[in-house]
Amino acid sequence: MTGDQPVKTAFTGARLLDPASGLDEIGDILSDGEKIAAVGPNLFDGSPPSDATVVDVSGLCAAPGLVDMRVQIREPGEEHKESLRSAGEAAVAGGVTSMVCLPNTDPVLDDEATLEFVARRARLHALTKVYAYGAATKGLKGEELAELGLLADAGALGFTDGTVGIADAQVMRRVLAYAATFNLMVVQHPEDSSLAGNGVMNGGETATRLGLSGIPREAEIIMLERDMRLVEMTGGRYHAAHISTADSVEIIAQAKQKGLQVTCDTAPFYSALNELSVGDYRSFAKLSPPLRSEEDRQAIVEGLKSGVIDVIASDHSPQDQDSKRLPFAQAAYGGSGLETLLAVSLELVHNQDLPLLDVLAKLTSIPAKLLGLDAGQLRKDSPADLVFFDPGIGWKVIGDNFRSKSKNTPFDGRPVQGKVIRTVIDGRTVFDAMTNADPA
Repeated sequence: MTGDQPVKTAFTGARLLDPASGLDEIGDILSDGEKIAAVGPNLFDGSPPSDATVVDVSGLCAAPGLVDMRVQIREPGEEHKESLRSAGEAAVAGGVTSMVCLPNTDPVLDDEATLEFVARRARLHALTKVYAYGAATKGLKGEELAELGLLADAGALGFTDGTVGIADAQVMRRVLAYAATFNLMVVQHPEDSSLAGNGVMNGGETATRLGLSGIPREAEIIMLERDMRLVEMTGGRYHAAHISTADSVEIIAQAKQKGLQVTCDTAPFYSALNELSVGDYRSFAKLSPPLRSEEDRQAIVEGLKSGVIDVIASDHSPQDQDSKRLPFAQAAYGGSGLETLLAVSLELVHNQDLPLLDVLAKLTSIPAKLLGLDAGQLRKDSPADLVFFDPGIGWKVIGDNFRSKSKNTPFDGRPVQGKVIRTVIDGRTVFDAMTNADPA
């Protein structure tokens, strides 16, 4: 981390990219304190304010800092896997300036005191802005509703049982109805656990060949189909996390056509990889939901192109080496995602699947709007949360070099193109690739 920026900073000569307004021009940004004071082409006419520190960012893209709406931080309870500090270091290296953590900590974020504890720790230790979801049910057990009203008052941005789907339809109905009174989302991990059973990878020919028990695609599909009926019944706000199948895209599309308050995200894992990444029992590719077939992967890309999939989230799920370096069936689920979020998402641009502004919208302005955050825009009086990146720089993902405590990534060894050069939060440079150790 670099030292604090002076009160006023002029970033000059960048390619300004603001998905919210459609801005894509060469220009400048002036930050004053924690806010953007001005932004636009020919802002200074070659003469930045004399009282501002000038940072030449010519040749770089300047975008709002990324808003990552699905991150597991592991603090409190499992700091050996990830802490607020290490997650913050990984986030800013990946251009993430706001992230929302799941409530599956120890203790669970199912009451006001625990949520406020995380908020206080985040202010003390995190480099990036940290928000949290509250648990939908007490202890994430899917039985009794958590104190949703108190959690909302304490700052919860939505409600979820994290990595566990809410199986009981009556409980889900009540969560949706109650959350609607606060106009907050219910974020569902759409998987029917009774159907997923003891499966460890995508069900099908590859699992059979490897002798591994499969998780059928229908475990995700059936849960989504049920939930759409409950959304229609309650009028609640529903967000499906990390969808991974072609049918899921179609179900969400139909719900949107009906006018239901339904949104969804996916992770770069599901647009860039398929089940063949499991290869020879490669536990770093053991994810939840599992990597699917190539046909499903292509459908996820199409869902991103069509706009059915609203958001790209990292689905950062840190595990320690002892949890991942095990036989595939015994290894823990999850992959580190913060430091590869932008680079792997940019593959959609390099492959000519989506324009750059559309990809950035799914990483910035759209998640910010869904969550009700003042973030994700390059405009006057917005927080000066910025990422400067070069979409053309190639590098190889090497998990051992991650700033995250978690080195497990299914992208390990993958060549990618697009590198974060500088991250700014509230006008302060918190990451500079020129002065920090290279993450790649």
